[in-house]
Amino acid sequence: MDKNYYLEYYDLERNNWWFKARQEIIRSQIIKLTEGKTNISILNIGVATGASSIMLAEFGKVKSIEFDAECFEFVKEKLDIDIEQGSILELQFEPNSFDLVCAFDVIEHVENDQLAAIEMMRVCKPGGFVFVTVPAFMSLYGKHDIVNHHFRRYKSDGLKMLFSEQGSIVYDTYFNSVLFIPIFLVRIINKLIPGILKSKGSGSDFGMIQSKFLDRLFYKIFMFENGLLKKATRFPFGVSAMLIWKK
Repeated sequence: MDKNYYLEYYDLERNNWWFKARQEIIRSQIIKLTEGKTNISILNIGVATGASSIMLAEFGKVKSIEFDAECFEFVKEKLDIDIEQGSILELQFEPNSFDLVCAFDVIEHVENDQLAAIEMMRVCKPGGFVFVTVPAFMSLYGKHDIVNHHFRRYKSDGLKMLFSEQGSIVYDTYFNSVLFIPIFLVRIINKLIPGILKSKGSGSDFGMIQSKFLDRLFYKIFMFENGLLKKATRFPFGVSAMLIWKK
């Protein structure tokens, strides 16, 4: 993250329409995976300001990892969670340690995403799951990605290739599909006429929506997809992609 961006993140992760809807969508998928279990071992990698770790604690014991030193210190002071500073490229755990390994919008931040996938699969227990989400389609790459230090955005086939060597992919799909067209248009306009669409704070897309009405509206539109995702619907496009792999 850019310097001080994590300070914005704490509020964004808890109040912004995109973060709230994404978290509910992720939670719904984990409910299906865990089948009511509440005592599984979970590794959450790249936790930012910790909202996802708090949600995951509903399902078991969570170990959180954050690479950014400033963000790590911020979370350690602010939240009572089990967190360590570390890298997805070199996880300090024995093989077969966790029932569920999560990386929500993380692997796009590292150049060697194949090594990141290998490490996640390594520490996952047999019968356990790796659950990742990523931003989708390089055609959407723009200032938001630059601010967030993204190396890339993904197509579904490219994401699946990272997890193709062992185990099996039990579910993959794009999501945030209903809003794909308006978000695509915003990104194109920003590329053609830089600065025409103002963004508060660090300059990411999250700073564009300052209306509570629009925030609620976009949340409801995004959440509309959740009922279909619960039924394992596969969307052909979307702003994001998810993949669940079983060891």
